[in-house]
Amino acid sequence: MGSLTANDLKTRGVAAIEAMLARQAEAMISVRGKDRFVVMEMAQYHYLRECELDAALAQSKADVAAGRYVVESAQEHVARLDAMLAAEATPHKGSLAPARVKADRAKPVVAKKPGRQRSAG
Repeated sequence: MGSLTANDLKTRGVAAIEAMLARQAEAMISVRGKDRFVVMEMAQYHYLRECELDAALAQSKADVAAGRYVVESAQEHVARLDAMLAAEATPHKGSLAPARVKADRAKPVVAKKPGRQRSAG
């Protein structure tokens, strides 16, 4: 897969992307020498999304075939999720996990303004 630099993109704009996509389905964009983004035509994006959805459907069908599912009412489902969340929030004895701070008790962080710098000279 070819790569465009952020500078190529800045100087040549969309034309750089179009030129790259004329040769291949996807174009990598690198920032400071590291690959960071992928650009593709919308048709390619929709194809990949469809593949993801097909894979998720296949996994769901496999789960049902293997008996990995629960039949319950909406109320039972919510109660089960609440119980799971409560179990996660309860610290286990001997746990080294940090205590969670409630959002309403959290103190705001205020950055100090930097003082004036004297110029050397």
